[in-house]
Amino acid sequence: MGNTSSMLTQYDIGEVQQHCKNAFTQQEIVSLYQRFCQLDRNNCGFIPSDEFLSIPEFAVNPLSQSLLRMLDGLNFKEFVAFLSAFSPRATLHHKIEFIFKVYDTDCNGKVTFHDMLRALRDLSGPFMSEQQREDVLTQVLEEAGYAKDSSLVLSDFMKILGNSGLKMEVEVPVD
Repeated sequence: MGNTSSMLTQYDIGEVQQHCKNAFTQQEIVSLYQRFCQLDRNNCGFIPSDEFLSIPEFAVNPLSQSLLRMLDGLNFKEFVAFLSAFSPRATLHHKIEFIFKVYDTDCNGKVTFHDMLRALRDLSGPFMSEQQREDVLTQVLEEAGYAKDSSLVLSDFMKILGNSGLKMEVEVPVD
């Protein structure tokens, strides 16, 4: 897949659609490809993480540092797969899996109290004390049937968030 939208073939679009589990229409994939090419300033076929910081909405996201870990060096297929968690057509399982990956900062397949605390710290900023964060997180874990020293795996996240009505949607502008 080259660097201009004219180089994105019907085959490429179909392959990307399969890769992202049909979370995007063909028209949305073409729009995403155009945006990808804008971000790929070096025309190298992938986007270094610092390019994502040039997107104002991304730069101000309190979880941007955790997301950057997941984004560094993405090619187009990986870029679309990353964004597919935000599609209205993505399954709840896919969205929860994405959230789990954000929290699993050391990529060991487990999320600890400290992993969750770090994310809560990023999200709450100076508006909560460290003690308030710990208290809130401890209470949430206990209500879900887990102890503070529990390490959660993906199936635990599914159990906790599976009936939550979770919404994570971004609209892809189509030209």
